[in-house]
Amino acid sequence: PMADQNGHIDAGPPLEQVAGVGFPAPPPPIYSCTLTPELVAKAREELQEKPEWRLRDVQALRDMILKEQPNLRTRLDDAFLLRFLRARKFDYDRALQLLLNYHGSRRAWPEVFQDLKPSTVKHVLDLGFLTVLPRPDPQGRYILCLRPGKWKPNDYPFVDNIRAIYLTLEKLIQPEETQVNGIVILVDYTGVGLSQASNPGPLLAKKVVSILQDGFPIRIKAVHIINEPRIFKGIFAIIKPFLKEKMAERWYHNPPLSSLQYVLHGSDLSSLHRVIPRSVLPEEYGGVAGRLDMSAWSRTLLEAEEEFVVEFCQPDPLEGVVLPDSMLFEGEQAEDSYRSLRSQLYYCY
Repeated sequence: PMADQNGHIDAGPPLEQVAGVGFPAPPPPIYSCTLTPELVAKAREELQEKPEWRLRDVQALRDMILKEQPNLRTRLDDAFLLRFLRARKFDYDRALQLLLNYHGSRRAWPEVFQDLKPSTVKHVLDLGFLTVLPRPDPQGRYILCLRPGKWKPNDYPFVDNIRAIYLTLEKLIQPEETQVNGIVILVDYTGVGLSQASNPGPLLAKKVVSILQDGFPIRIKAVHIINEPRIFKGIFAIIKPFLKEKMAERWYHNPPLSSLQYVLHGSDLSSLHRVIPRSVLPEEYGGVAGRLDMSAWSRTLLEAEEEFVVEFCQPDPLEGVVLPDSMLFEGEQAEDSYRSLRSQLYYCY
């Protein structure tokens, strides 16, 4: 049944101490703002969020959902809907579209969302494919660290990596701090060769990019890529056709510090330290925050098993809902171009 106005909320596990730093908790079950005065001011400036109108805006979005999508089985509590309003700067129409896209991706990609809970991706976490660094950067942004070179095609299907990334994003977006500050992604391409680069294919790449750009309520503020091999030109050739134009143009080797960044650092860690200080980086990346610890974030996810069962292991939320064609992720054109892109990968390699 559809949630009512006071629908369930994910209280999450107790605040966990990660290397001495606690990952922030979600807002309380009955919403009250947990933002500091500084973040309230930041949300006002960057997201057009007015504290005195916040709950009025949530109610307006809730009313739109109930009127325009009465069959949509979705959470309607304040904290959940605020994620979508903040991600679209309190534009009601765009926030509603994002919510539909968010649920639409589950129907379009059942192999990712079927039975989605941390225990089903424990092998990905154990392999060290991803973690979240324990300390946020000076802008308050948590850093999602991906290491695709740890995965080999005969380990398990690549889609399991995507499942682990999605669960991590779901956990990261719970605290209001992340909703305002956004996150940073750090990708270490050490060990990536032709087999890893060519395995996902353009259709998979298109789905991932579509969800991150248009289907998830999180602000990705920067993507920093280190130790990328020559083959990365081929990897980017797969991804670029699906990036929005303004995103595709934001790949830098020497980026302006003020812009949203997609930065290729190569093996130059001093370049990375210009944008992510050594104080929050592990020793493996020239930092002083101790060795890279993959276990703390794994525990954070695995201890949240029950909340993900409630969130994802339920009937189809879109039964009876008509979605726009754009959410069907048509893949013919992507597959048609795969042969030429594979040849580019071989050339780069």
